[in-house]
Amino acid sequence: QVQLVESGGGLVQPGGSLRLSCTSSVRFFTMNAMAWYRQAPGKPREWVAGISIAGSTNYADSVKGRFTISRDNAKNTIFLQMNSLKPEDTGVYYCEGSSVWGQGTQVTVSS
Repeated sequence: QVQLVESGGGLVQPGGSLRLSCTSSVRFFTMNAMAWYRQAPGKPREWVAGISIAGSTNYADSVKGRFTISRDNAKNTIFLQMNSLKPEDTGVYYCEGSSVWGQGTQVTVSS
């Protein structure tokens, strides 16, 4: 059974950066488009960024120009580089592919 494990979350000041990772124990990413989602307290989960099998990417307007999604197939890992973080980026971040979800990693942007 495929498992996705996120890491890299934490507390960062506004304007700072974090890099999230999502790792699979099997060669999952080469066969599936992947996405990052986030859920802020009291709000529904929202899509943040996606990457296709071919490597094309797209982003929610709220993060465009600040976040970058990428993949390293050799390491069975996808990344979300987050720069110029804002308090409204706070939430639990999840990776997803073919309806398989990770457990999430908390990102808190606060001074």
